[in-house]
Amino acid sequence: MASEEKSLNFIEQIIEEDLKSGLPNSKLHFRFPPEPNGYLHIGHASSIALNFGLGIDYQSPVNLRFDDTNPEKEEQEFVDAIKKDVEWLGFKWSEERYASDYFQQLYDWAVELIKKDKAYVDSQSSEDMAIQKGTPSTVGTDSPFRNRSVEENLDLFERMKNGEFEAGTHILRAKIDMKSTNMLMRDPIMYRILHKHHHRTGDTWKIYPMYDWAHGQSDYLEQISHSFCTLEFLPHRELYDWFLDQISEDTKLRPKQREFARRNLSHTVVSKRKLQQLVKEKHVNGWDDPRMSTISGLRRRGYTAASLRNFANTIGIAKRDNLINVSVLEFCIREDLNKIAPRVMAVLDPVKLVITNYPEGKEEWLEAENNQEDESAGFRKVPFSRELFIEREDFLEDAPAKFFRLTLGKEVRLKNAYIIKGESVIKDSEGNITEIHVTYDTDSLSGSGTEASQRKVSGTLHWVSIQHALKAEVRLYDRLFTDEAPDSYKDKNFLDFVNPNSLEIVTGFLEPSLATVQNEDKFQFQRLGYFTVDKDSNASKLVFNRTVGLKDAWEEKGKKEENSINNSLKEINKYFKVETKEDRIAIESAIGESISTISSFSLLQNSLKKNINNNKGSLLFAQFILKYSKWKSSDFEEEDIKKLYAMSLRSESTYVRSKALLNLRDIEDASLKKQFEDDIFKLYSNPPKSVSEKETEILSLMIK
Repeated sequence: MASEEKSLNFIEQIIEEDLKSGLPNSKLHFRFPPEPNGYLHIGHASSIALNFGLGIDYQSPVNLRFDDTNPEKEEQEFVDAIKKDVEWLGFKWSEERYASDYFQQLYDWAVELIKKDKAYVDSQSSEDMAIQKGTPSTVGTDSPFRNRSVEENLDLFERMKNGEFEAGTHILRAKIDMKSTNMLMRDPIMYRILHKHHHRTGDTWKIYPMYDWAHGQSDYLEQISHSFCTLEFLPHRELYDWFLDQISEDTKLRPKQREFARRNLSHTVVSKRKLQQLVKEKHVNGWDDPRMSTISGLRRRGYTAASLRNFANTIGIAKRDNLINVSVLEFCIREDLNKIAPRVMAVLDPVKLVITNYPEGKEEWLEAENNQEDESAGFRKVPFSRELFIEREDFLEDAPAKFFRLTLGKEVRLKNAYIIKGESVIKDSEGNITEIHVTYDTDSLSGSGTEASQRKVSGTLHWVSIQHALKAEVRLYDRLFTDEAPDSYKDKNFLDFVNPNSLEIVTGFLEPSLATVQNEDKFQFQRLGYFTVDKDSNASKLVFNRTVGLKDAWEEKGKKEENSINNSLKEINKYFKVETKEDRIAIESAIGESISTISSFSLLQNSLKKNINNNKGSLLFAQFILKYSKWKSSDFEEEDIKKLYAMSLRSESTYVRSKALLNLRDIEDASLKKQFEDDIFKLYSNPPKSVSEKETEILSLMIK
C-alpha cells in the first residue's frame, strides 16, 4: 500500500491504523454484499471498485456475498446478473457466499438469545407496534408480550419455523432498550414469517432473518475484517455491534463496520424500487435498457469497464453524500473511447450529394486512418463514388458568413477524399432539398501531396457512398431524466421528470467496413459521437446505440438556459419603464417564451426562490415563472408559493399585483386561494394609489 498518508482516503486510513494497532495483514478480508433483488447500478460500481480495489492493494481476499434474506424480492436472475457485472468490471472474488448458507446457524444463535432472555416473540399487529415503538422525540413503550417466558418464546419460535402460523401473526424481536435515542435499538425485529419459495433453500424455511440480524453475523462467520457500508447504515452500526456482542468469541476476529458516502449521479435514479418501477411500467425496455443507470444498461449503451473503474477512482471516497454530475461519467467514457474506438463514417440524417463532374460508374477505394490516437490502428479502404450521402445540417443554401460547411459557391473537403464546391440544388414540390449538386477538384485528393490537396478550405464533411452504404437502425439515447435530481423533491413524482426525448430511432447509412461488426464493438462515428453495436444487431439488420456525443450537449444547454434566465431578468426592468401596453405585452411575451423553453425544474425552482424579495422586478419575474413554465404552482415548494403571493399582493407595483391576482385566479388549489381572500378583499375595498384600471377590473371579477 502507498506509504504517504496524504495519498490515502479515510477508508484506507482506517485500515492502516488497524494494522499499526496490531491487526495482522493476513487477517484483512473484505466483501461486496449485494442483495439479489435487482440489477447492480452505477452506485454499486463504486462500492465494487472500493472493496475489490482494497483487496488488490492489500493482496487480501474479497468475498462476493449475496444477502439473500428476502425471498419476496430475490431471484436467481439477479444473482446471475450481479456475478456477470462484477466479472465484466474486471474483478474476481475469492469465495462466493450467501447469507442463506447461514440460515441454520442464525436460527441457532436466535434460540440462544431467547434462552438468555435477550429475544422474544411479539404478537402485536404492525400498526400497534409502530405506535408502541414511539418516535425520534418520544420514547417507546414495552410490548405487552415483552415479558413472555423463555419457554413460551422457544415454543412459539419453533412453531414459527415449522410454518404453523400465517405471515404477520408473530415476529421475533431482540430485547434491547425501548427508550434508546436510536430507534433501531428499540427491540428490532430479527425474524418474520414468510411462506415464500427461496431461490436457494426452496421451501425449507418459513421464517427469514432480517437484514440487520443476518449481515453482521455473516461478516463474522466469514471473518470479514472491515465491513464497508454507505452512510444510511451509520445508525445501524450500534445494532451491528450489539448483535456481535451476543455471539462473538474472543478467539475470532470481530468485524468492524464503517461507512462512506453514497455518490449519487445527476439525471438518474439508483433506487432499486424506482428502477424496477421504470421497468414494470415500461418507461424503459428492461433492466439493461441503455438509458438505465444499471451496469448492464451502461454496458449495453457502450460504456467500458475501464471507464466505470476510472469514474469510481475519479469521484473517490467521501464522508458526505453529494451529487456527481453525470458529465463526469461521460467524460470518462469519452476519454477511454477516444483511445480505443476506430473512426468510421456514418450519416444519420442524409441528403443526396451528386458530384456532377465525377464520371458515372466510377468508384475509388480511398485510404482512411482508423484512429489518429493509436498509431497501431492502421488504415482501411472506403469506397468513393459520384453519389454520396452527407448530413442534411452540413448544407445551407443561404448560409451566414460563419457557416463553415457546404453552401453554394464555397468549397469544403470531403473527409479522406476531394475538395468540392456547391453549385446548385434540386427541391421537391414542398421546397425541401432532395439533391445537392457539386463539382470536385480532381487534383485535390487528400494525402496526395499535390498543391491542390493542400489548399485550405472552410470545413471538412463526413460522407458515405450511396452505392456502397449499409443501412442500420441507430438508437440515439439521451439522459433519461430532464432534471439533475429527479427523486429529490418532496411531494413530486420522479416520473414527472422522465425525458420524452431520451430515445430517438433513425435509419443511418454506414460505410461498408462495418458489415461484420459484433455485439459491443465500439466506434466513433466521425463528427457525430461514439456508438456501440447493440445485442439486437445481426447480419441482416445492424443496430447501433449512441453511447455519448463528442461534446457535452447538456452542459451547453444548461448554460443556455441559465443565460436565458439572466437575460430575462435584465429585460424585466424595461417592463416598468415603457409607456405603452403594447410594449409591455411584447416584453412579457419574449420573457414568457424564454421561460417556456427551460426544461430544468431545479433551475426554475432556484430562480423562483431567489426572486421572492421586495424588488418589484424580482416578484414580477417569479410570477412570470408561475405563468409560463410548464410546471404548476403545486410543483414548487408550498412555503415559497405562499410567500411569493403574500409579497406580490402587497407590492407597490400594480403590475406585480395584477399578475399575482391573475395567477391566483387560474390556480387549481382552492385552499391556497382561500388563504389570500382577505388580501384580495383589502385591495378591492381600499385600493392603493398605484392601482390601475386593469387591476381594478381583475379585482372586481375575483370578488364576484
